[in-house]
Amino acid sequence: MVASKHRALPLPDPSSGDYVSPGLELWGGVECTLNRVGDRQFDQLARGGHASRIEDLARFAALGIRTLRYPILWERIAPNGPQRADWHWADERLTALRALGIRPIAGLVHHGSGPLWTNLLDPAFPDGLAAFAGAVAARYPWISDYTPVNEPLTTARFSALYGYWYPHRSDSRACIEALLTQCRATTRAMQAIRRVRPDARLVQTEDLGQTFSTPALAYQAEFENERRWLSFDMLCGRVGPGHALWDYLRWLGFDEGDVAEFQDHPCPPDLIGVNSYLTSDRFLDERLERYPAHTHGGNGRDRYADVEAVRVHANGGDGPARVLRAAWERYRIPLAVTEAHLSCTRDEQLRWFIQVWEDAGSLRGEGIDIQAVTAWSLLGAFDWNSLLTRNGDHYEPGAFDLRAPEPRPTAIATMLRDLATTGTHTHPVLATPGWWRRSKRLLYPVHPAKSGAQDPARARARPILLVTGEEALVELGAEFGRACAGRGLPVRQVTRSWRSLGIPPLPWAVINLRPAWSQDAGNELAAHCAEHALPLLTFSTDLAVAGSGTGTYDEDALSLPLGDAGARAVATEKAWRSVHPGALIVR
Repeated sequence: MVASKHRALPLPDPSSGDYVSPGLELWGGVECTLNRVGDRQFDQLARGGHASRIEDLARFAALGIRTLRYPILWERIAPNGPQRADWHWADERLTALRALGIRPIAGLVHHGSGPLWTNLLDPAFPDGLAAFAGAVAARYPWISDYTPVNEPLTTARFSALYGYWYPHRSDSRACIEALLTQCRATTRAMQAIRRVRPDARLVQTEDLGQTFSTPALAYQAEFENERRWLSFDMLCGRVGPGHALWDYLRWLGFDEGDVAEFQDHPCPPDLIGVNSYLTSDRFLDERLERYPAHTHGGNGRDRYADVEAVRVHANGGDGPARVLRAAWERYRIPLAVTEAHLSCTRDEQLRWFIQVWEDAGSLRGEGIDIQAVTAWSLLGAFDWNSLLTRNGDHYEPGAFDLRAPEPRPTAIATMLRDLATTGTHTHPVLATPGWWRRSKRLLYPVHPAKSGAQDPARARARPILLVTGEEALVELGAEFGRACAGRGLPVRQVTRSWRSLGIPPLPWAVINLRPAWSQDAGNELAAHCAEHALPLLTFSTDLAVAGSGTGTYDEDALSLPLGDAGARAVATEKAWRSVHPGALIVR
């Protein structure tokens, strides 16, 4: 069993902008991308319902979160300029945050290209954002921390190099121009903010994924690993003659005049925010026959596959520690993990966040100034599987699951509450390494080949007990077992001798597959689970409600049994609830 060893920060005073963190903080964030594809904007706040659900803020506070990356988006509030801004939404939310004791980090543009009248290649974009930023600071002078533009390089790549988002360009010069535009906007926005609040802090975020490659493509990996720092280098005034990418920028047609603003008026971040995702690290390989066609691309000189490093490289699943250390060594500026999220099963989400939390805490113990880890996508996210190029049905939950009538806390919420209040969290699934540290992560021949692919040693994990009862259900139990194995969940399957659950290692949960109408399906198992505080998942039948004749049912459907089997099922459900009120009964 794994437990975090790093204690969370005592709750800060949100009205103070100059408190000092004595330990690792837990921050939160709401997925708030408002990107543009053609003439259409894709709004995550509206899609997830947070735009009209102020009650979410109390839910976040109940987790113990006292610092929240929060959107005050230019496109939403002042699409026609600050003079015609509608502040109603922001006024309500920010007032609520202050009352709840939550300090906001105000985000002004999040993967956007500004209101419809501008874009990332428009020379008017920087001054437009600066005017809005100044208006935000004037209206809310108590806000101390800002992210004027989230992930400028990532947004430039998606908008002007790959062509996914507006203005849909696909050339290297446009990509750098889009990056320069966003960095100018950030610098001028902070100047406008600091005219109101001189001590305002710039919390600049970026995805700093590393690129690996075969020896033949080392030159391309070196270029991409240098380019990933360009947002921060630009803001720090480091880009000019002598910079590692200066010859490249000159080749694209840029000169000293294009970077003079940053050299004359550098705007280094007060805190560097690293957004940590498993698939950010990439691997480049010229052996195209090893990879599917959709991974094939090139740079005009060589053709190669571009795949997730975690799927092929020996070091592809080692977590965020490497990039955090590299950022510290390059800038010596305080750090935070400003996004930590994984689109996967709940158990893998727990494993990933705990790894990020413990990596950050370990580096902090080495003397690296890492101040926080951010639980991103508290409400989940929509359609990132298509890079937000269409409205589909893909939803990945976070600390709350929006598929219930009201946002439902998940196991992530329990973990965050523990980290915020005690700094530790334990759960049986944490005894198994995440999929990115198991051999199942590899989809392609491992590189370097001599490294092999061995699963790390793991603690003895407590299993899930599958009770099948009848022989006919043994194969169903095997299917459950295979599903659990894919998620790194050990399983022990028994038939009638379920009392063997007392044999070590003790189970941490029980799944009962025996039908509710079977003669031996009483409440003895439920009572035993309740006595030992074991979660119980058990199955009933639609016969318990089929007497209504509607054909569709939900959790609130009345018990209207159909026939004797339905009546026995209802009686068994009542017996289960009476002895184990926490049992999950699935009809």
